[in-house]
Amino acid sequence: MSTDSFFAAISRARDAVLPARLQAWLKTPRGMWTVLGTMQGVFLLAAAILSLFGQAFSDTEIYRVWASVGFDSDRVIGPSPWVYPILALIPMGIAYSFGEAPFLFIWVLMIAILNTLAVGRLTRWGRNTKAIPAALWWIGFTTLLAWLGFTRVDGITAPIVLVALTIGTASPFLASAILSVATWTKVWPAAVVLALFTVVRQRVRVVLAGMLVTAAVVGLALAVGELPELLNFLLEQGDRGMQLEATFTTPWLWMSVLGIGGAQMYMNHDINSMQVDGPGSEIMSVLMQPLLIAAALLVAGLIFWALHTGKGNGGADRTALLLFGTLALTTAFVVFNKVGSPQFMVWLAPAVAVGLSLQWKAWRVPAAMLIGVGVLTFFIYPLFYGPLSENNPFMALVLTARNGLLVVLFAWSVRQLFLMGRNPSAIPRHGHSMHDDEQTSSAA
Repeated sequence: MSTDSFFAAISRARDAVLPARLQAWLKTPRGMWTVLGTMQGVFLLAAAILSLFGQAFSDTEIYRVWASVGFDSDRVIGPSPWVYPILALIPMGIAYSFGEAPFLFIWVLMIAILNTLAVGRLTRWGRNTKAIPAALWWIGFTTLLAWLGFTRVDGITAPIVLVALTIGTASPFLASAILSVATWTKVWPAAVVLALFTVVRQRVRVVLAGMLVTAAVVGLALAVGELPELLNFLLEQGDRGMQLEATFTTPWLWMSVLGIGGAQMYMNHDINSMQVDGPGSEIMSVLMQPLLIAAALLVAGLIFWALHTGKGNGGADRTALLLFGTLALTTAFVVFNKVGSPQFMVWLAPAVAVGLSLQWKAWRVPAAMLIGVGVLTFFIYPLFYGPLSENNPFMALVLTARNGLLVVLFAWSVRQLFLMGRNPSAIPRHGHSMHDDEQTSSAA
């Protein structure tokens, strides 16, 4: 079946379920804001109920403990707060500003506000009706991941990255500054900074913005007396093994399920992570960091090649290259990572949402794949993580399918970059922000 036939079948199924009037209403600003408000209202209500009983949920329980001891790692049993970059501690401190009880509600409220800003920016606050389906996709994917997008630091950074990508090549300095703030909150937006640096002409501006934000972060660390802890997040992950959900862990996952070679799952309480150990897993754990770096550099090189080769083949679309490059790099950060936490799936959504808002047909394949990834991830966590960690073969199959989809998504995004170099006209242009970049720049 061709992709056109597949999506035609999907459209027929949608039309059979949703009346035409409802579909039309959903694509209006009122429909979009109603859907977003309803979705976020459900999470806020659930958070409010839990907060009334003084409860948190998932990782927010850990964040609340860290905030309660002033982020002093010596007073914490388990993971250190410095597994995150320093700016991640700011929203934790804000959520704790009224004490323990309302922590979860305030945390979810902050993410709801950021998601609202992201949807507003994506659709120009509803004025760009062509972008509303992309916003609905973003809302749907966020809903599908459930608490993964609302109780983790990743949920803070994803909408920030989305906003930066909507700015993209039109204002590299501002986009880089926003992405640098996100990177000092959770490391993964560095992949987007790399894509931006590779694509734009004004690379000096990208670097300058990053340096200014970093200088401000260093100043903050000095002001609060935590400069020695500033780079601890780079060291905290070094000794950990292969996490259960990581893509490259899949062979050891099945060895554990089938009882081969003494492979086993175990909880690493120091970092609150389920890992898998078996023959060769320690060697693979050591190799993953250089593999991740190599994959990122190779993708960046491919973006650069596509940019310059594409110029000679009819013109390179810098906006499209930024978005496809971002998807390829963030997917590489997931696929070649020995840490495979389920919230990492949030990283992949911003580039797809912005891509859909500019060229729906060019991005419908990764959008569909990510819905599949989201569904499978929901089954893995929160529904059946217990059976998975107890060697349940069915859940091992679900995880294997999810990881396989991630590999396919990575291959697809790499192929798009290759096509953009060989034949840019094969992919519809993604807008006019690239012209802003070319007209305002004089740096090579």
